[in-house]
Parts: sequence; C-alpha cells; structure tokens
Amino acid sequence: MNLINEKVIDSYVKNFNFKQMLIYPVILLIVSLLILAYTSFFVQGTITDPGSPVELGMEFQGGMAMIFDSTKTPDQLKQDFSAYPVIQARGYGGDRKLVQFGPMTDSALTEVTDKINSEYTNVEIRQMGEVVSKSLQGQALKAILFSFLGMAIVVFLIFKTFVPSVAVVVSAFADIAFALAMMDVFGIALSMGTVAALLMLIGYSVDTDILLTTRLLKRKGELNDKIKDAMKTGMTMTITTLAALTALFLVSSGSYLFSSFTRIDIIRDVSIVLIFGLIADIINTWMTNLGILKWYMEKYKPSEKRIETPKKRRQAT
Repeated sequence: MNLINEKVIDSYVKNFNFKQMLIYPVILLIVSLLILAYTSFFVQGTITDPGSPVELGMEFQGGMAMIFDSTKTPDQLKQDFSAYPVIQARGYGGDRKLVQFGPMTDSALTEVTDKINSEYTNVEIRQMGEVVSKSLQGQALKAILFSFLGMAIVVFLIFKTFVPSVAVVVSAFADIAFALAMMDVFGIALSMGTVAALLMLIGYSVDTDILLTTRLLKRKGELNDKIKDAMKTGMTMTITTLAALTALFLVSSGSYLFSSFTRIDIIRDVSIVLIFGLIADIINTWMTNLGILKWYMEKYKPSEKRIETPKKRRQAT
C-alpha cells in the first residue's frame, strides 16, 4: 500500500519557494519558545527568578506518590488532601487511584502516610528524596545537552558545509522546542520517561534530516526529482512510526478506554512526547530544512538543476 500521494508531493515541490516554506516553521518555533518562556517566568518561577520551562515530575523535584484502592473521584481526593501539597490525583486503572505529593516536611509526610494507610487499602508508596532529585535534574540536563552537542558535531563532520549542517541542527532544535511546549500545554511533567523520549527524538530528527541532506548533496540528478524521492522515503518512515506510536499510546492509556486496563505511565509519556516531536519533524524537515537546502542548492550549485537523471538520458537516446 502506498502511504504517500505522489501528486501532492510533486505539487508541493514545484509550487512552494524558500520564503513560503519557512513561514509556518518560524511561526511554530516562536510560539513554542513563547510557551516555554511563559512557563519558566510565570508558572514555574518569576521574572527575577525563572524556573524550569517544563513542569518537573517527582523524579526531578522530589516528593511522594501513593497508589491505593478507592471509589472516590480524583477531585474528591484532592479535597481530602487539600492540607498537603497535592500535585495531581488521577485514576490508575479500575478502582486504583494515584495521588502525587510535592516535597513535604517529615511530620507532614508521616501524617499523610498514616492517613492513607488507615483510610484506604492495598496502598503502594513511591518516594523520591529532594537531594536525589536535584542530582537527577543535573544528569538529565547534561544528557540532553551533550546529545545535542554530539549530534551537531557529527553533522558538521559528515557534511563539512556550513549551511546544510546548520539546517539540520536548527530543525532538530525546533522539534525539541515544540515537544517541550506541548508538554506544557497538555500538562505532561518532565520524568525519566519523557527525558528518554527527548533523547530518542534528537536521534529521529537527525535521521530524517540527514536522509534529506544526503539525497540532495550526495546524489546526482535533477533537484526536484531528488527532493521528491527523499520526501517519499522520509514521509513513509515518519507516518508508519506515528501509527505505531499512536497504537502504543492508546494501549498504555488503557484505563481511559477500559476500566479493567492498567495505565502504563512511562510508556504513555514516551509515546505522546515522540508523537508531538514527529509531528514537528514533518514540518521542520520538509519545510525548514528543505527550504534552506533548496535555496542553497539553487544559489551555490545551479549546475545541479541541469543534470539529467540516467532514466531521462536513456529515454532521450
């Protein structure tokens, strides 16, 4: 089955110019950065003391999560524990409920633990110390920064050309920015699962960008033909991956659809962040990166436009 409409691709390649290709990605990147700035300065911090651009999960800010059996709604549970720093309360599959608390004093921690153990059954407690959380914050930040820096170095070493290399790095950065902004919009906290998803997203973004850049710079042929060939391959890869991630998200979020299913949070977080990132990757690879590369090829390698493909030569003969 052909997932890609070749006529649509052909029309897109012929009719869109460099400036038109960049309009939507630039708007998307600006909106993403504004959302992250708003969260940092007005939600997680202040103008003088900015906080994290995304909400930090329990692994990165410390706290405690308690899972237990209860027929109460999440809103009722929030009301019951209003005297404590409740971060969230939600269903956890069937009659299971999860209530997550922020950092507390030892006395408050003892009180809430005793309260839950006395009023509810089948209690499961998960706790993360604040010192450990601060350490994990630093490690996660270093992992993302070093991954991005390593990706940029490898790209420059491969292509040894400034403009195409910068296009790859900018596209990957825009993918990460959009994914983080959507985490803010939909209330997805930064956890070990979402950090793993962001690291995977860096790799996937570079994969599609290098596919496009390699096809255009390394292969011979008419420019638009090379673009269409790269788009068919790249879009097929991305669409099939999105389909698999959507199925993964639905299964891991089973408690929303079927009360007998258990929700698998880490898989749900990984899948939804990757879905956001891949949607952005479609825009940034096939508009931002493609627009910059098309402008670069037409300005600095105009001879590429006149090269005939082997197929066309044989037909002419």
